Amino acid sequence: MLIRSACVFCAASRRCDPEYFAAATALGRTLAERGITTVTGGGSTGLMGAVANGALGAGGRVVGVLPRFMNKHEIAHTGLTRLHLVDGMHERLAAMLEESEAFIALPGGCGTLEELFFVLTRKRLGLASRPLIIVNIRNYFDPVLAMLERSISERFMDARHADMWQVVSSVEEVLPAIAKAPDWTREAIEFAVP
Repeated sequence: MLIRSACVFCAASRRCDPEYFAAATALGRTLAERGITTVTGGGSTGLMGAVANGALGAGGRVVGVLPRFMNKHEIAHTGLTRLHLVDGMHERLAAMLEESEAFIALPGGCGTLEELFFVLTRKRLGLASRPLIIVNIRNYFDPVLAMLERSISERFMDARHADMWQVVSSVEEVLPAIAKAPDWTREAIEFAVP
């Protein structure tokens, strides 16, 4: 699957481990080198800023989507190709989905987890079909993946739902995982009740 844009969900925290920053920068650079527009939450700090800087430093395009109330706190990245200001968090997520042909989750806090589960829920309901790649650096997402597996084993989800996401352990694996992501369509899930 060839894509033109990819949304990266990740932390805005400045205090996380340097390994996460290195991965975020490398991901932005990788997307730019392949001519893929990077879509972010529009912030300048943490992994969000690192992804944008990595892409911009490699000559790539970066689209940021930021709620106006956050822009008032001067956290917007000022070097983006385009900054799209929206009214709130729900509009932000909707705009990020609209702009993107694939989704990549790097480590992050509650906001990142919300975005990850928002995409999963939309895929489950047949409202989204695009690839979702979870980059499990330092095994960060192990508890989340265990919870998803338990949801399947406890029959809150069907075993087929595990095809909604792919897990990789490094940035180098992201684009191959997108290329190999299984088709996910409304017809494929048939709204099966486990």
